[in-house]
Amino acid sequence: MVRLIKETWAEVEPDVAELSATFYDLLFRLSPDIREMFPINIEAQRGKLVRGIAHVAQMVDRPDDLVPYLNQLGRDYRKYHVRSRHYEAIGTAMLGALRHHLGARWTEQVEHAWAEAYTVVARSMQEAADADPSPASLTGTVIDHRRLTWDLALVRVQPETPINYRAGQYMSIEVPQRPRLWRYLSPANAPRKDGVIEFHVHAVEGGWVSRAIVSHTQLGDVWRFGPPLGRLSVDRDAGRDVLMIAGGTGLAPLRAIVDELSQWGKNPNVHLFYGGRTGEDLYDLDDLRALAATNPWLSIVPTVEDGSLPGAERGTLAEAVTRHGAWPGHDVLVSGSPQMIKATISRMLVAGTTLDQIAYDPFTLN
Repeated sequence: MVRLIKETWAEVEPDVAELSATFYDLLFRLSPDIREMFPINIEAQRGKLVRGIAHVAQMVDRPDDLVPYLNQLGRDYRKYHVRSRHYEAIGTAMLGALRHHLGARWTEQVEHAWAEAYTVVARSMQEAADADPSPASLTGTVIDHRRLTWDLALVRVQPETPINYRAGQYMSIEVPQRPRLWRYLSPANAPRKDGVIEFHVHAVEGGWVSRAIVSHTQLGDVWRFGPPLGRLSVDRDAGRDVLMIAGGTGLAPLRAIVDELSQWGKNPNVHLFYGGRTGEDLYDLDDLRALAATNPWLSIVPTVEDGSLPGAERGTLAEAVTRHGAWPGHDVLVSGSPQMIKATISRMLVAGTTLDQIAYDPFTLN
């Protein structure tokens, strides 16, 4: 099943834009009301749902990775008010689009493989959604917005009621400037008594939501939040030291964990490699160094690819981390862009780090 899915997806992936157009055309015909779940400009969403379905379908032979992810995704999708008939329409449209673009390559065996995989995905998501008693979404008000650089902003939001998240988790966000266009962000602070959540947002190229947040957020804006997701965490009682690897604003969830650990007097040793292209990209370095000065369990290793920075290592994060060996006996947390995560994990595995040491959240799949 997995082999057939991977082989047929490889054939259509180069034409994913056309496949997505066929998919949405079929979907909106099958279930016109589902159109209201998507942004007005569907181009901003084009390809994301199709790629997400395909990626998840290829993981059906890895239940230990897939099931927890699907459970979280099912809980998150409650914010769209997705019903059973919507899952059925999505599956039918996906199979129809694949059939159209694969042509003669679409066989009974291929159809069975895709249908069975999608059934597993949809069932897991629906069961998790049905079992969750918490609200499908909450709102909060922007109380602070500051440009740290021309393309980076710090935003603080006061939720209407405290959001029960753990340090290291992420959540989906909808902002008024981009209605129905949800994106995942990670709080950069541990839960606080006043409930305020801090986000670090980088305006990425082509990022409809991130650019709107950085450039157009106003005090008083009301944001909507999906439920907290993600499994990044530190087990203080495990007896293992921790290696954290953060690229750019991928620092946020790791910064939240460090913030939480700083509330305790005794912690495992934490080595935080914090990297960017230049020193200017390490926007939180001064605060991290100040935190390390008062917490002897924490050490900060800045890393830059270009230019010079006092006390920094040179090269990519993958290069800098593996210069120090395989990090045996450490729990490894990786956070950053999909490219950075993939490159870092690949190089660490070659260096001798075992896969079961490494944790990361695939929140880039939408």
